[in-house]
Amino acid sequence: MKGQLYLCATPIGNLEDITFRVLRVLKEADLIAAEDTRNSRKLLNHFEIKTPMTSYHEYNKYDKGRWLITQMEEGKQVALITDAGTPGISDPGEELVAMCWETGIPVTSVPGPAACITALTMSGLPARRFSFEAFLPQDKKERRAILEEMKTDTRTLILYEAPHRLVKTLEELFHELGDRKIAVCRELTKKHETVFKGTLEEAWKWYQENPPKGECVLVLEGKSRDEIFEEERKKWEDMSVAEHMELYLGQGMEKKEAMKQVAKDRGVSKRDIYQILLQKS
Repeated sequence: MKGQLYLCATPIGNLEDITFRVLRVLKEADLIAAEDTRNSRKLLNHFEIKTPMTSYHEYNKYDKGRWLITQMEEGKQVALITDAGTPGISDPGEELVAMCWETGIPVTSVPGPAACITALTMSGLPARRFSFEAFLPQDKKERRAILEEMKTDTRTLILYEAPHRLVKTLEELFHELGDRKIAVCRELTKKHETVFKGTLEEAWKWYQENPPKGECVLVLEGKSRDEIFEEERKKWEDMSVAEHMELYLGQGMEKKEAMKQVAKDRGVSKRDIYQILLQKS
């Protein structure tokens, strides 16, 4: 009988947020794999959990991952925990999950807190559609590519940021994305939890004067569909109808379909477009 991997969500601040099921799984597991054993030891001691623990983190995730797979193939039940929140979200847990599925080891999640969802639900921004970006990449080329994608994303955007980089990141987002609504959620579920509500420019200026402490979650308004349409409309205004047609024909559209799309873009009938093209020809 193969063992199983349990993804156990732990509190992001307030210890009362741990679930009865997580406590039971951590007590019954053969082994707990923790991102930071020193940090997790405090949690386990608080709840009097004596299960053996091993480290599993970004710098040993492949070697230790293979070792953990071996343990589960021998029948061990392994519980994976991160420093705070749900394993597999912006941490090396996703690698271990992939390795388990590749080797036929069952994986289950024991749900609980996640900083990104906690921040989203209390931000007051639309929660029906959202994009989680975690920490922006440090590599300049990759970071630039992500920011370019964010410029036209209409979903609510969620990012993580360390306090010492917050001001610089807010400045960068303001210059790259424009002045959008934002909620900066700090020290979630802890005694000094705060939420700054305002615009990117206001948040940038506020935190220049009030340096933050503790990890931050940024919940950012997506691009307005009306704004995207207006930007596209301005592009079409600078084109002739013939140039507008060529734009879609060049994308492989049939002539009738291209004419229909041009008419829709310009808010006129297809017959109007046909007449203009007929006059030009």
